[in-house]
Amino acid sequence: MALGGEGGLKTAERKFLAPFRGEALKVPPIWLMRQAGRYLPEYRETRTQAGGFLNLCYTPALAAEVTLQPIRRYGFDAAILFSDILVVPDALGQAVRFEEGEGPRLDPIRSGADLARLDTSATGSKFALVAETVQRLRQDLPAETALIGFCGAPWTVATYMVQGRGSPDQAEARLWAYRDPEGFADLIDTLVETSIDYLDLQVKAGADCLQIFDTWAGTLPDDEFDRWVVAPTRQIREAIKERHPDIPVIGFPRGAGAAVVWYVAETGVDGVGFDTAAPPFLMSETFEEDDVVVQGNLDPLLLVAGGARLDARVDEILDLMDGKRFIFNLGHGIVPQTPPEHVAQLVERVRSRG
Repeated sequence: MALGGEGGLKTAERKFLAPFRGEALKVPPIWLMRQAGRYLPEYRETRTQAGGFLNLCYTPALAAEVTLQPIRRYGFDAAILFSDILVVPDALGQAVRFEEGEGPRLDPIRSGADLARLDTSATGSKFALVAETVQRLRQDLPAETALIGFCGAPWTVATYMVQGRGSPDQAEARLWAYRDPEGFADLIDTLVETSIDYLDLQVKAGADCLQIFDTWAGTLPDDEFDRWVVAPTRQIREAIKERHPDIPVIGFPRGAGAAVVWYVAETGVDGVGFDTAAPPFLMSETFEEDDVVVQGNLDPLLLVAGGARLDARVDEILDLMDGKRFIFNLGHGIVPQTPPEHVAQLVERVRSRG
């Protein structure tokens, strides 16, 4: 199998990047959020070798291996770097740990004094490990496979940093933003600056495209959405474009609803991911073809169910997006109970359009 890099396929020829060149493909590119994960037995075996989730993220050989596993199985048109959005606060010096069965735990940051513990000059060693993973992947991926780098959006990352864990309503971060907007802005500004440097390193190491995950964008009212979701994403996108004009940037403002139109217009992202709650006709009709690449939005639980209903929904999405600049994906990440054979069913159904 041909490899990327020297002598490999030119970046411009990778199918995943075609929609960003203005091409609407009959068979759209396909990749899936969280395509490397616990639903795959080979991932579970590698995770055991690592001994812990952050160890897996910071061990380039193992992080590259789990990134490659779904590419070997399914031949997706893009691989996404295996890492986590909380690498950024961890690299900044906030204590981050992952508790089995409970998710991330962080020492909360809720004041200026807490914020002073973060050190933007200390990220180099951990970011370098991620960059090494990207370099390994660009060498070992099939030449035709694009490589997506990513970060968490400042708002979403801040919600974990302030709450100290995931939460259903992101209340602690929202309250800090209301009570002390200037202080909260200091945290967001730190995350913007750090995220720019982090994404820049990923591109220099070999990433073809970047995605900004704003998982909790939908919890904010319109004025707060503009300040804490739109403005920071615009800053990141502009800085990346200044350094790397040809690198596409995809935004994923989960839960944004109708505000996705404002998000795209104001951030200038090259692509936008729609979550599961967005009806496919909204993906099809919201943007003119030349405005933005659209990505989404199959329900991850339908992928668990499989069968004829999965095929029918895939066909419905493909019919509505026919003739559009479109990338097939889920509306959120693959869940651990997903049968691997259902992912194979999905990929086969999408590619049967050819």
